[in-house]
Amino acid sequence: MAERTAIIGSRVGLHARPAAIFAEAAAEAPVEVTIAHEGEPADEALDASSILSLMGLGAEYGSTVVLRAEGEGAEAVLEQLAAILETDHDAE
Repeated sequence: MAERTAIIGSRVGLHARPAAIFAEAAAEAPVEVTIAHEGEPADEALDASSILSLMGLGAEYGSTVVLRAEGEGAEAVLEQLAAILETDHDAE
């Protein structure tokens, strides 16, 4: 299983707009992706393509999350998704 950590880059955290951008990209990925706060067990990870799960995660600016995926191309998918999370989508 591939795993990648990311630090939330949007100044107001993983709220509606960044969550929607991320969820859409995760849904289009060829592998299933999960997300969890760093330190949480893998079995408590949430579906990264679900905007409701992402909003419920409560990831704030600067918090570290763990992305996990399994299958062909998982590493590349996680790199792409981590880049989305680390971008400040609220910058003007």
